[in-house]
Amino acid sequence: MQQQNHGFHFIDLFAGIGGLRIGFEAAGGTCVFTSEWNRFSQETYRENFGEAHPIEGDITELHETNIPSHDVLLAGFPCQPFSIAGVSKKNSLGRAHGFLDETQGTLFFDVVRILKHHRPRAFLLENVKNLLSHDKGNTMRVILHALDELGYDVDHKVIDARSWLPQHRERIFISGFRRDVPMRFTLDDVIIPDAPNPRLEAILHPEDGSEIAETPYTVGSRARVNRKYTLSDKLWTYLQNYAAKHKAAGNGFGFGLCTKDSVARTLSARYYKDGSEILIAQRGRNPRRLTPRECARLMGFDRPGSNKPWIIPVSDAQAYRQFGNAVAAPVAISIAKAMAPWITNTVALGPRVILSA
Repeated sequence: MQQQNHGFHFIDLFAGIGGLRIGFEAAGGTCVFTSEWNRFSQETYRENFGEAHPIEGDITELHETNIPSHDVLLAGFPCQPFSIAGVSKKNSLGRAHGFLDETQGTLFFDVVRILKHHRPRAFLLENVKNLLSHDKGNTMRVILHALDELGYDVDHKVIDARSWLPQHRERIFISGFRRDVPMRFTLDDVIIPDAPNPRLEAILHPEDGSEIAETPYTVGSRARVNRKYTLSDKLWTYLQNYAAKHKAAGNGFGFGLCTKDSVARTLSARYYKDGSEILIAQRGRNPRRLTPRECARLMGFDRPGSNKPWIIPVSDAQAYRQFGNAVAAPVAISIAKAMAPWITNTVALGPRVILSA
């Protein structure tokens, strides 16, 4: 396979704090449009990516003609229920049917209308693993049907960030290339590291003075984790009692108590409430939550000792929500690098065909 370094343009929809953007910038792309409705996520996004273009708000209020042309559409769209009425009933009411109508009323419809208008070479969508089983598989069926009718060859795969990060985080990725784009890409082409998988020690504050204290996350000459992240006696007692009650009932609910050698559960947007899914054991004290800095590292937005640490301009509660909703950056990078040669048409595929955008 022969590759060259060619650039491409992409748009970032339902952008969150830019996990997918990190991946496609690393693969040589340039972001030309961003849409994210949450003002706190906008603040974090702006602080870390600058202001080359304004961040647009509610995508449902944006007309597709006001979005610039692009080679790739990225979207971590929310999953909403899809109402699928029978074609015969719609005909009797004089209503159109097909993919546009099936997706109407959902945020995925906005992805469809933008794809339909701009016809980018490729797209990448991201969602929770449960999208596959949502509404007994009907939601996924509608999504794949809509993308197929738009003229795209579509692939999908569940990928666990565990190979890159010390966290089990399964997400479904849906890729697509316009049918007139010569390519043989599948998500099985994404390179998944086979090195020993990382443990939480790789993202935790070392607390030995080897990193500079960062208020309010760490304090003192040894940069110890601020005690405000240690659970109160009341909360720790509640979580233990809650876990015991569900264990007695035969359920699997409970907290996730971790050490530096552990692999964490999935960081969720609800982490700010009690931190129960990822608690770090402490000798002689109640366990603690991760700090937002550790969450940035757990999601691959940051790493210990980075010369350019991820900027966290929001409160702890908002930061936990943002990282819990984010796309793991190293996964996005690996997918983008696998897709990029096909996006830029720099792969030898028999006789080379040059297509206009």
